[in-house]
Order: sequence, then structure tokens, then C-alpha cells
Amino acid sequence: MSIPFEYWLHHAIFYGLLFLIHYACGLLVIHRNFKVNYTRKINHFAFFFLPTLLSSVIEYPYSATTFFIDIICAFIFLTSFIAPLRNKVRVLSVMFCSVDRPEDRPFTLTWLYTQFIASYLVLIPLLAYFESRDMLPLIMIIIIANGVGDGLAEPVGIRFGKRKYATYALFTKQKYVRSYMGSACVLITTVIAILAFHQYFSSTQLVAALLLMPILITLAEAFSPHTWDSPLIYATGGAS
Repeated sequence: MSIPFEYWLHHAIFYGLLFLIHYACGLLVIHRNFKVNYTRKINHFAFFFLPTLLSSVIEYPYSATTFFIDIICAFIFLTSFIAPLRNKVRVLSVMFCSVDRPEDRPFTLTWLYTQFIASYLVLIPLLAYFESRDMLPLIMIIIIANGVGDGLAEPVGIRFGKRKYATYALFTKQKYVRSYMGSACVLITTVIAILAFHQYFSSTQLVAALLLMPILITLAEAFSPHTWDSPLIYATGGAS
């Protein structure tokens, strides 16, 4: 299957903007002592919202082929931050500063890589199943819960979260903290996402979804390993 020109144009603009946002955020961290916790989430929202915004201007037919090319492109972008490259290319080093939380070192890239792989290992079967059941739009509930809810959880928790709780991380015994206020962002976002797609539920299904999904997804985010929220949110949300 040939890939339309619109697809390549869309992705060239997307990754160009993503490059600039990461670089600008890296400069804020280096020269303005901006918290990496915030710049990391700016990057998170850029990665989540920019494709949708660009698709409203540059449309192209979506297919399994374009989906897998999306994965490859994201993987290449992430790989550009490996130490041998960023140590030689100043621009990449600056960009990496926008995602490299001090408390995550030396596992920053390892956790990003493994979360990325695990997320797609969960998401791909869910996409296939939801499409086979003719309910593909509902996959957006868990994507929004992760993209918006989890995206807001850290900055909101840092700014307003008074009460904290501890969580673990992969490959280390060090404990990390999350806030109840941050977890509330996941809960509220999931409720809003379900209501936004209410037309796909019967009345009974809608009530059941509102009673179960927000709590289960919030618990998945709360008990998931540090930086490993996405695959757990997708798995729990998809199963529920």
C-alpha cells in the first residue's frame, strides 16, 4: 500500500514541532531552572494533542500501515536521545534535558523505552479487539484518561498535592511519591471521557462504566511503577 503525501507532510510538521518544543523546554530547564516535571508534561501533551490538531488541517487515510509507521517514527525519535548521540550532538543533549528528571537517573531512557514498548504491546490487541466488536471509538476513553488525566497528575500534584503516597519503580529499590490530588485528575478525566462518549453506551452500561472505570483506572495509575503508568492504564481500562 502506498503512503499518501499528506501523511509524510503531516509527520514532517509534527516531528519538526515536537523537536522545537523539546528544545525550547530543554533551554528552560538549563537556563531558567524550570522544573523538568513540568517540561516533561509539556512534551507529553505536545505528543498527545499535536497529531489531532494537525489532522484537522492535513487529512490522510488511516490504516494499519500508517499505524505501524507511527510506532517506528516514535521509536526513532526516542532513540535519538541515547547517550552516544546526545553526547555528540548538543541539540539532542538540550532536548533530553526536558525529559531527564534528576530522580529518574540513570534509568530515564530505560523507563521511557520500556513504557513505550509495553504500551503498544497492550494497545495493539485492544485496538484489534475493539474494532472487531465495532466499538473502536471507545478506545479513546482510555487514551484520554492516560493522555490528559495522567498528563495533568504530576504537575497538579506538585503544585497542589499536599498528601502523598509512595510507589516503586522498575530496576531499583528507590521509592517515589505520587499525590492524591494527582490521582484525582485521572479519576475526573476518566469520568469526563466516559460522558463524552455516552452515546456508545446503553443506560445500564453507562452507569456501570461510570461506577467502575474511573476507580479502576485511577488505581492502575496509583499502583503502577514509576513512569510506567500508560501500559497499566491501557490494560485496566481496556479490560474494564
